[in-house]
Amino acid sequence: MMRNRLKELFGIEYPIIQGGMAHVSSGAFAAAVSEAGALGTIATAAREGAYVREQIREARALTRRPLNVNIMLANPYCKEVVDVILDEGVSLVTTGAGSPAPYMKDFTANGCKVISVVPHVRAAVKVEDLGVAAVVAEGGESGGHVGSVSTMVLVAMVSDAVSIPVIAAGGIADGKGFMAAMALGAVGVQIGTAFLATRECPIHQAYKERLLAAKETDTVITGLGTKDPVRCLRNQLTDNYFEMASRQTPFEELIKPLSGSLARAVGGDMETGSLQAGQIAGMLRELRTVRELIDDVMSGAEMALEKIAKYGSY
Repeated sequence: MMRNRLKELFGIEYPIIQGGMAHVSSGAFAAAVSEAGALGTIATAAREGAYVREQIREARALTRRPLNVNIMLANPYCKEVVDVILDEGVSLVTTGAGSPAPYMKDFTANGCKVISVVPHVRAAVKVEDLGVAAVVAEGGESGGHVGSVSTMVLVAMVSDAVSIPVIAAGGIADGKGFMAAMALGAVGVQIGTAFLATRECPIHQAYKERLLAAKETDTVITGLGTKDPVRCLRNQLTDNYFEMASRQTPFEELIKPLSGSLARAVGGDMETGSLQAGQIAGMLRELRTVRELIDDVMSGAEMALEKIAKYGSY
């Protein structure tokens, strides 16, 4: 049996964090994940404080287990969101898209542990100095907003560079990926794309079907060379984007079709919506419940560990 350091840190049964996915990770969905033994995450994205308070209270009405709130630090309402989180007594937050430095003093004073999502070693070292409890090293295989370093390289380097716990993210959907992350120095994993293909996930059924039909080569990255690269499934939106980019369309015109595209995808628009997903979409072949996904990851990890111990390899 593997030691669960995240249980010691955050009080969760399994060392799995559900990624905070904009327009997807509602209070109800986060509660379902937490009830299944992982750490459910409420996404705040670019929403205002009132919405965040509503989602926190909805989640707490559905579970007494630990919950996490993801803060996009570039959100223009970020200060308002932080004030709500502190007022509601949230004990765990993940931060991304910026530095949590302006809020660390308040988080610490209120007993709120901070987990920072980082795309490279330099960021991991900086947030450790700020006093965060852990980092999520998220590789470029992940869906949505991505960095340029692969998970295998990033997790190994970050785990060597910091003394705080490292959580691996990007390209993880099963027990083999979980064990690979542990071998690289992680103490747990963050999973996003695989949670999209669960029965409880509030995205449109058509989105789920596209995920289940996808191959590992079916994702592309829009916005390469900008501050906003996004990995998603190829569709009419991405085809048009790359065609416009090939004609050297001015940036302001190039990004117009991307505005609101994730919300369109979540609502069922499979052609002009941004079907954000990681490369592990190619591994998804059946719709499972949240609990089935978590159980499959953990049982698969134990099986992989046993095979390695017995045969020297998987």
